[in-house]
Amino acid sequence: MQRTFKYRIYASKETITKAEKWLSLCCELYNSCLAQRKYAYRMQGVTVSGYDQANELHEIKDSIPEFKSVGSQVLQNVIERLSGGIQAFFRRIKKGGEKAGFPRFKSWRRYDSFTLKSTGWNLDGRYLSVKNIGRFKMNLSRPIQGNIKTITINRSSTNKWYACFSCNEVPQKLLPQNDKVVGLDVGIKSFLVDSEGNPPVENPKWLKHTLRELRIKQRKLARAIKCSNRRKESKLAVAKVHEKVTNQRNDCQHKLVNEYIRNFGIIVVEKLQIRNMVRNHNLASSIEDCAWGSFFEKLDYKAEEAGRMIIKDNPKQTSQKCHECGYINKELTLKDREWNCQKCETHHNRDRNAAYNLRDDGIKYLQRVGQTHQTLTWDNSPCVV
Repeated sequence: MQRTFKYRIYASKETITKAEKWLSLCCELYNSCLAQRKYAYRMQGVTVSGYDQANELHEIKDSIPEFKSVGSQVLQNVIERLSGGIQAFFRRIKKGGEKAGFPRFKSWRRYDSFTLKSTGWNLDGRYLSVKNIGRFKMNLSRPIQGNIKTITINRSSTNKWYACFSCNEVPQKLLPQNDKVVGLDVGIKSFLVDSEGNPPVENPKWLKHTLRELRIKQRKLARAIKCSNRRKESKLAVAKVHEKVTNQRNDCQHKLVNEYIRNFGIIVVEKLQIRNMVRNHNLASSIEDCAWGSFFEKLDYKAEEAGRMIIKDNPKQTSQKCHECGYINKELTLKDREWNCQKCETHHNRDRNAAYNLRDDGIKYLQRVGQTHQTLTWDNSPCVV
């Protein structure tokens, strides 16, 4: 199992200055390699590969001595990032992507990480030493597990530094077997409603509640003169507001996911096309504030770690279908939060009814594939039932 362990790190001003210098050099190399590829294709019709550019690194170090202080694997990773971005561009083109953007030149203010591989670093307890930079002290909130493959040093928008350890062969933390099935319906008015009859989880709307403070700080930023100290302070203040919203949202989602992972062995959710849903400009802001994609992502990897099963169901008519008799109310609109079944006269809460239908669809899927308690395994593949 692959996992990434992220820790806050601290260092002296001298070490931070050297790390920022590395970021600046990596950004310069990225832009130079991108310019070379564009120029070669535009002027000569030649495609320059990442392998060709990696072979030229020793020439760059000879001509620009500053690059000698940066690890060779760090520079190679910069070229790999560029190659990965270009490959992703052509992959989106083949799939018919309307907004398949080609990699762009990066500002030194936006190039915020570099990656170390097998050499150039040493880990001693809670201290991480990087060659030609210095020593970082980590806030080791939990032990690093598995085999460390890469280490990414990252600078956040609020000038906080983090070390991300990408590890493989991380052991699972299996929970006791559990046959209970639950359906989870996410929404805007109520963030989540389950099929167990628990009270709905109200939508916290972290961003909406912070808009007034954010508006004031952004106006102050807009009035500040470019490159002035006041603008730097205002920009940092805006970034801190966004960071707080992100932390609040992640904390809330982690606690919610942990609760359902502990109590249920099989969780059924909707397979939502969020990218298509945000095209509705009336609901786009509310949908993005809910961050359903982030919630489902946390649910996936925590289920894998705990040995739980996730079933992703087709959301079609889950709200319109009566879970008692199967009658489909095609006249139901988004404004209708409650409705009565015309066939069996059952009174439904829209979201609760959807959760019941998700649970029932998950049980039918398990019966169809012959899934039992003894053969229960985690499954991350989308299951349309």
